[in-house]
Amino acid sequence: MGEEIAPSDYTKDHFREFDRRLKRETDLLELWYRNGSMAQQGYSGGYELEAWMVDDAFEPVPRNDEFLQKLDNPLVVPELSKFNLEFNGPPVDLVGGALSKMQSDLDTLWDEAGRVAGDMGVKLMRIGILPTINEDDMVEANMSKSQRYKAVNAQIFKLRKGKPIELKFEHNDGLHSIHQDVMMEAATTSFQVHLKIGARSGAAFYNASKMASGPLVGIAANSPFLFGKNLWAETRIPLFERAVSVGKWDYAERVTFGVRYLEESLMEAFFSNRRRYPVLLPTLFDDSIEEMRHVRLHNGTIWRWNRPILGYDADGTPHFRIEQRVLPAGPTSADEIANAAFYYGLVQKFIRQMPDLLWDMPFAQARDNFYTSARDGMDADVEWCNGRIGSLRELVSTRLLPWAREGLELLALDKADIDHYLGIIAARVERGQNGATWQRDFYKASGANMNELCAAYYEHQQSGIPVHEWPNPARRG
Repeated sequence: MGEEIAPSDYTKDHFREFDRRLKRETDLLELWYRNGSMAQQGYSGGYELEAWMVDDAFEPVPRNDEFLQKLDNPLVVPELSKFNLEFNGPPVDLVGGALSKMQSDLDTLWDEAGRVAGDMGVKLMRIGILPTINEDDMVEANMSKSQRYKAVNAQIFKLRKGKPIELKFEHNDGLHSIHQDVMMEAATTSFQVHLKIGARSGAAFYNASKMASGPLVGIAANSPFLFGKNLWAETRIPLFERAVSVGKWDYAERVTFGVRYLEESLMEAFFSNRRRYPVLLPTLFDDSIEEMRHVRLHNGTIWRWNRPILGYDADGTPHFRIEQRVLPAGPTSADEIANAAFYYGLVQKFIRQMPDLLWDMPFAQARDNFYTSARDGMDADVEWCNGRIGSLRELVSTRLLPWAREGLELLALDKADIDHYLGIIAARVERGQNGATWQRDFYKASGANMNELCAAYYEHQQSGIPVHEWPNPARRG
């Protein structure tokens, strides 16, 4: 959920002063954008991977503080719960062998962490929602020690006026659950893909990222179960939206697909941050205004599925990134980098179809495709350009994969990398097996045993073989 903050008992004066500084910094950010002070060159990529700590029975283990002390690697940090971790990939210029470099970096970090976990007698898993979690796990006692998480929890419930969070799913098995904290967010672990862009092209890339969200989440779905119930193919999407809901002002919910495309620049999102979203963490910093501490902290408490990020180059030049948040963790690093490659290629191609693509795919259509694909996964029927409704798998195979290839070629990425990673997407779609379908099929074949499912999933994950190649007992013959 972002950087740590100092403990604080917030008063009205904190909120008032934070808002004053937020406006001042936002105005300076606009000036930087207008006068060309921001980086105009792309492209580089990165990622954040959220993972689980589990025991030999594949139940969650709340020991991330001990683990992080033993690992002592700044690229691995705590997450909301004591049984979650976040792995951060260093940025890589998107040229040549960048994709295989990203996987190599991720595998090296994951293997290092796995050795430390093994010494502790625990295992690491990457999966959108751990099938073995139960409601007793998702309690405030299992929240990480970070002051930030405690403050977010307190402020969300202040906005809710103490009203509990109600989870209600009607799809498939259905689920109704009540919670007194934001810990359900910890159940939603993701693989977040970063793309640094030139500031002037921010709006086009942001809109393209939204358009890509539906196909991405459908072909990558890996979160069908929560508390033993079969729900959405990517249950992580509605779960995260409801887990930190402020309970009113739908226009200002903290996790959102948004309400429209951008018209001119990413500055529209930062203006919206201040005008639409109540401040959650009014921590005051004494850093120079150029550090943008208040802009960045506030932006970090608004979890758009496509989030604009303000960062800095090595020489201090400010830049914009797009953080694509719709993808689940897992099943393997090969799958994760393939998903990233598909995303990078699509948005590169999409921006070259603008502005016509904005008219061919209105915002409401991109939004509906996103939620339909999250619910139905590879079985989704989506509406694409010119109002045509059809199979997501057919759309990806016949149109989007060729477009993604063109986009990756425009980046001058190695042909071998393009063939390899888009080949994973193509084979996944052809076979109709992603993480969600494999979990559901195995669950049926195993007699509805979540622990057995997780054991088999972990074994295949350790092999590194992409999920479309995993043997599936429900599909034998």
